[in-house]
This record gives sequence, structure tokens and C-alpha cells, in this order.
Amino acid sequence: MKIAIAQLNPTIGDLSGNARQILNAADQAANQGVTLLLTPELSLCGYPPRDLLLQPAFIRSMAEVLSQLAKDLPSQVAVLVGTVVLNDRAIHTGGKPLYNSIALLHQGEVQQYFHKRLLPTYDVFDEDRYFEPGQASMAFAIDDPNTGVTLKIGVTICEDLWNDEEFWGKRSYEASPIEDLVTQKVDLIVNLSASPFYMGKQKIREAMLHHATIRYQTPIIYTNQVGGNDDLIFDGNSVGFDRQGQMTCRANPFESDLVTAEYDFSQHDLGVNSQQIEPQPENDDAEMWSALVLGLRDYVRKCGFSKVVLGLSGGIDSSLVAAIATAAIGAENVLGVLMPSPYSSDHSVNDAVQLAHNLGIRTEILPIGDLMQSYDRTLTHLFAETEFGLAEENLQSRIRGNLLMAISNKFGHLLLSTGNKSEMAVGYCTLYGDMNGGLAVIADVPKTRVYSICTWLNSTGQKLIPAHVLTKPPSAELKPGQVDQDSLPPYEVLDDILHQFIHDNRSPDEIVASGHDAATVDRVIKLVIRAEFKRKQAPPGLKVTDRAFGTGWRMPIANKWIPAAARSTLIAAKP
Repeated sequence: MKIAIAQLNPTIGDLSGNARQILNAADQAANQGVTLLLTPELSLCGYPPRDLLLQPAFIRSMAEVLSQLAKDLPSQVAVLVGTVVLNDRAIHTGGKPLYNSIALLHQGEVQQYFHKRLLPTYDVFDEDRYFEPGQASMAFAIDDPNTGVTLKIGVTICEDLWNDEEFWGKRSYEASPIEDLVTQKVDLIVNLSASPFYMGKQKIREAMLHHATIRYQTPIIYTNQVGGNDDLIFDGNSVGFDRQGQMTCRANPFESDLVTAEYDFSQHDLGVNSQQIEPQPENDDAEMWSALVLGLRDYVRKCGFSKVVLGLSGGIDSSLVAAIATAAIGAENVLGVLMPSPYSSDHSVNDAVQLAHNLGIRTEILPIGDLMQSYDRTLTHLFAETEFGLAEENLQSRIRGNLLMAISNKFGHLLLSTGNKSEMAVGYCTLYGDMNGGLAVIADVPKTRVYSICTWLNSTGQKLIPAHVLTKPPSAELKPGQVDQDSLPPYEVLDDILHQFIHDNRSPDEIVASGHDAATVDRVIKLVIRAEFKRKQAPPGLKVTDRAFGTGWRMPIANKWIPAAARSTLIAAKP
């Protein structure tokens, strides 16, 4: 029996558009002799729909579109579609009003529903806010049109797969949907997912699936959503494993795809087709680059933009963002704006011009010296008898931010913010200045990783990032001779401290024990805590690590708790 994986890129709320994607995939599958088509979790409405689920009209429309889709699909193909179903018992039981469900559509009708049992509430997930957990794992039977033999298929939805205590060393939920299906003697388990990307996650998924298929001696097909939705990126990487733990197929990462798998009734297993196993990115830098390009492309497209604008400083961060934007939407749709001040070095302007030439993007040069003088004159009386300091430095950033927003407003371009994760973590960024924008492209990319990606990018062929950008000391250039290391530890040190504190939740004492200077650890942690108000006002940033300053980061701003070891004085930072 042929089973197809439709690795789709839905737009949240575009019910008719998403239904067309499913219908197009089903038509292709029918032409290939497919009997069953799998689509991702909530494929009809897109994941995550968040508070759209609180609108009754949205739920009604979804049911109507689902019913029509069942009629439109080719009758010879059964299709599993992710949707939302009303919980009719909620009024009597006090449960949540909705289920996160999969609908089996076949021969013009909705034949059966399957409800998600395990509802995640960690990191970016908040499913318990909307959904009632399903109470039982369910299967369905489908006949092979060629042999008449019946295949019994168990259906799971995303998190239902992620509760294997043997693999994780613990059980996060009491229920085990996979175990329940195995006891029902299913021939095949399918998992319909919308699993967000972070670097290295596919290796974890594949290791988990490999373990599960061997442990339960049951083949599994995993279908994942692809595309960017707000800050979340979905990498696809749909994959199948036979009951010996061998990979049978894998879809392309970071793009829509249709992949077929063959169930061999004589072997009671999935057959291996090496031609259907797509390769993975060559390394972590390549993987993160692909994710960022996809995330930016979809944010632009799904939010109704066609062109972007960004400030080009001649530095490494804006160089990377410009390169990502060019790869995502084309050089003709990217505008780079150079805004030199009297403190800008000649090489910064030259590096920015060279980058733009390498990428083939258009540039504009808007010097800000006269505007700085106008601000100085306006503030002369109020700032009299004070020293030049952060206020004056940050005016430069805010002038630039205003100019970029003016261009965005005038021409309808999406403004891209170019700050990296290291800066966002410690507040080395200016509100209403370099933080302006509709999307923070690399806000989850540490500074050291920025350098690594740029170095990898240059190694792939054409050297897009000017060599001097990679070797010069990073600087905001807001005063003569300024470099970042005047205010911050070396980025190799800073990023390791930040990773231990933010990703690993280590205490200051534990970080010091790993080899870092105690005073440096103390002041970095204080900066992270005190910069929370800035991050709350930042544009959405594409999530590419397992701990991002976005949907899954829920820290208070008014916070007096600071780890006991953090007692030293704050290092200078731009407010």
C-alpha cells in the first residue's frame, strides 16, 4: 500500500488556502496510486492558531471548510487532516471546549476523528489553554485496493509521541498513547505533527523514532509541518522508520514536499526507499541559515509585504541579515540604508558598500551629522553642565531608527532589526533605535554563531561577506574609538556564560565553577535580568535555538530576584 506524506506550509487562519494545499497534495497522491495521505497537525488552520481558537466563528468556518474539503478530495485517497473539533461534553464536565484533532476524510465524508491526548504547556506551547485532552488512543482500518488486505493504523498527534520513559529517562505524562496503540496490535503508527525547529532537533526526533520503532516493533511515519509562522519556524523533515529502526523515507528540510512510503504486507513493515531519503544540511551553520531564510521569507509573504529595508552599518550583524534577506526574497526586494555619523569610520561605509555590491542590493546613504547637531541644539539648555554620555550616544541610534521607520512607512517596506541574541540578552541595544523593526531576524543567534554562519557562507562559493567585516573588532561607533569590548566581555566568554544561564539554567556558582571569572558572571547575569523591559518591547525574533527570547520566554519585568552570587556593579550598557 502506498502512503504519502504531504509536508505542507499552511498560513494560520487561511482556511480556504490551506484546504487548497491539501487538495493539491491529494490530487498528486492520487496520480501516484496512493491510498492514504498524511497531513500535519492542524493542517487546515495552521499551527499555532493561538487565540483565534477563542472565536466561535473561526471554529464554525473550519468545520464548514473541512466538510467541503471531504467532498472535493479524490474518492480513491483517504486523507488525514489536522483540524479543531468541538467538545460537546464540555458544558457538562467543565472541560475545555475544543479538541486538537485529526479527521479521516474518505469518499466524500468525514469518517472519524482522533483527538490529541498529550497537551504540551512548556516553552512555546500553551495547548491546555484551549484544548481538552483525548481520553483514548484510536485506530482505523483501511483496505489496500490492490490486494484487499486490511491495514490497521494507529493515529497520534505530535506530543503523543514524546513520552517514552526509556528514551528520556522519565515519563512526563501518565498516559502513553504509543503503548496503548501497540496493545491494540496496530500494523502502523502515524504521527501528525507541527513541531517547531531549533538547531539539532531533527537528530533528537530521529533518535527517538529509531528507539520507539525497535522497542515496540511497530513502524512509524512522522509527518511535520514546514514554514514560518510569526517567530516559530517549522523544518518539515518528515520521516518514516521500519520496525527494525531503519529509516525508510525522509522529506526535504525547510521546504514543502510530497514523499511516499510503501507498506509491505508480506513483511508487515515499511519498505526502505533510499531515493526517498533526502539529505540533511551539512552542518549546524547550514541548518541555521536555512531556517532563518525560510523564517524571513514566510514572515514577509504571510504578513503581506514584498520588500524589506534595513540599516547597513558595515558590521557583521547587518551583513548577515542583508544576506539572509537577499536569499529569502531576492536582491531586488532589499534596500540597505547607510547612515554614517561623524564617528563612523571610512571602512564601515566602504564595507557596507562592498557588501551591497556583493549581494546586488540597492542602497541609499543618509548622513546623520546635521540631525545630530539639531538634537544637540534643542537639548543644549537641558543638558547644560553634563558630560557626554549614553543619552547622546543613543540619540544617534534613535535618529537612524526614525529614518528607517520613515522609509518603511513611506514605501511599505518591512523594517528588519539586525541585533543578535548576545546583545538582546544583556541589553546592549537601544530602544526606539536599532531595536526598531517588524522582525528581528537574528535575535536568537548569538554573536559567535553570527561569525560562524558568515564564515560558512563565504566558504560555500561566492564570498558575500567582505573579509574585513569578519576580522575587524565589532563596534557601535557611537563615540570615537569605541568597540564592543569596552563594555562587554569578549563574545566567546559572554556567549558561554549566557548559554549556561539562559539555556542550561545554571546558577552563578555553577557557571563560575565551569571556569569563568566570578565578577564577570555576576555582572552579565545582572544585565540579563535588568534588560527584560527592552526585550518585551522588541520586535518578534525568529526562534532557532531551544531557548529564545520570544513566545516561550516568560520572565517578569518588575523583578527583584537576582541570583545570590550576582552582587557586583553593572557594566556599562546602552539604556
